[in-house]
Amino acid sequence: MGDLWRIALRVNGRPVELDVPAMTSLAQLLRDYLGLTGTKIGCNKGECGACSVIMDGELVNSCLVLAPHAAGADVWTIEGLSQDGCLHPLQTAFVEEGAIQCGYCTPGMVLAGVALLRHTPHPSEEQIKEAIAGNLCRCTGYQKIVRAVERCAEELERTGQQA
Repeated sequence: MGDLWRIALRVNGRPVELDVPAMTSLAQLLRDYLGLTGTKIGCNKGECGACSVIMDGELVNSCLVLAPHAAGADVWTIEGLSQDGCLHPLQTAFVEEGAIQCGYCTPGMVLAGVALLRHTPHPSEEQIKEAIAGNLCRCTGYQKIVRAVERCAEELERTGQQA
């Protein structure tokens, strides 16, 4: 198993400090050590996007990030998006647009959309498609996901909120 590394980071706005083996991925740290199972492990090769999280403001495949490399980082998972028991506007848009079928890709897709909307509040359809391109879905055909991101962008603009 190797030596343990002391890792300190912020997860969903809370400080976390724990000891993990050096070869532990951020995905494993989130799921196995912190119980944040919304981060899925699909291919475990960085190809499917099921493990996507936002780390220091950027979307990353957490299966490709070794936990020691996340030391000091600010990490957001799907569990951290809802506030005070209310879904994030993009989560609501996913439900309203029917952009959820089996749900396996949903956390990564939502986080990809949130990362996009934080950088580009009024994305074009092409920008949305590019932002979610690293996240595979076998159920929806992507159009409902694109519409959900568009709907959320419109709602955020209408209400003056930020992603």
